[in-house]
Amino acid sequence: MVVITINNLTKEFGDLIAVNNVTLSIDEGQLFGLLGPNGSGKTTMIKMLTGQIKPTKGTAEILDIDVLQDPINVRAHVGIIPEQETPPSFLTAEEYLEFVGSIRKLDNIAKVSDKWFKLLDFEDQKNALCKDLSRGTRQKLMVAQAFLHEPQLAFIDEPLINLDPIIQRTLKDFLLDYVNKGNTVFFSTHVLEIAEEICTHIGVIDKGKLLHHGPLTDLKKSKQHLEKFFLTLVQEG
Repeated sequence: MVVITINNLTKEFGDLIAVNNVTLSIDEGQLFGLLGPNGSGKTTMIKMLTGQIKPTKGTAEILDIDVLQDPINVRAHVGIIPEQETPPSFLTAEEYLEFVGSIRKLDNIAKVSDKWFKLLDFEDQKNALCKDLSRGTRQKLMVAQAFLHEPQLAFIDEPLINLDPIIQRTLKDFLLDYVNKGNTVFFSTHVLEIAEEICTHIGVIDKGKLLHHGPLTDLKKSKQHLEKFFLTLVQEG
């Protein structure tokens, strides 16, 4: 089953073409990593696919929902972890997850929230105001809110930023288990080691252009290292 369909997607900011005519499809059960240097268009792509900004041209369907026609419905069905962690400063961590759970009409919100507090090891911060949390703890909170409703598709912008090595390992294991259950992850990163470790499929984007996409196993079969492959693509443009 195809869960993401992208056709000729383009985003222009004045004279800058942030995403340039990208066409791509992603199947259910993939852990897809969009790789690219800083400023290559990764975050813009995620924002368009989740209906946060409108494309200049092109179309996208997420779980058979037209993003341009129904962006709110897209966001209702997916999980999103933005690059910048931005939970409301005036709520405690626990109150924030309660708020997200109520918006998503979840039962047993406290029980589901406690699962995430335990998994990501920040139970001692439940009653702390979000404005007083460290960057790493705010990142944990944003991970929890994205998966609170057990979506079948999640978009993650730089998934392991600000997390310590122990929690990075926990999250990697969670994501691997998540896709093994038939769910799908679309994440962006410029850290190639992360992609090489956990991705099933990759795409390489630079200056807004999608230079490559396909199974990571194709590289392994041809005995190519991801770093060398990535650098060659980007340098050749």
